[in-house]
Amino acid sequence: MKNIFAVIFCCVLTFASSPVFAGEVDVIDVKVVKVDADVFRFSVTVRHADEGWDHYADRWEVLDMDGNSLGSRVLMHPHVDEQPFTRSMTLSLPMNVKKVRVRAHDKLHEYGGEEMVVTVPE
Repeated sequence: MKNIFAVIFCCVLTFASSPVFAGEVDVIDVKVVKVDADVFRFSVTVRHADEGWDHYADRWEVLDMDGNSLGSRVLMHPHVDEQPFTRSMTLSLPMNVKKVRVRAHDKLHEYGGEEMVVTVPE
């Protein structure tokens, strides 16, 4: 009976350490600074258990509250030893946009982690 539990325990540890369980990428902070009348600088901090080229956070995206993409920042490589990390992008927004949703994407899970809704400065 102890051998069965040992085998089950080993199997659970093996699957728990696989890339599928590394989790989705979370947006943990967003700063928005007005640069010009309709131009804003987004600094987005994401956290993800990057494991290499097959499983890493590969972009974040700014959407309006209807879900339309306003722009995205491609992340060109894994950040295995740099977590969490912040990257920035300057984006022109329509004048009527007062709030945006920021989400992130990883190569394995795609979207699904924590998102943030932020108010666009006037």
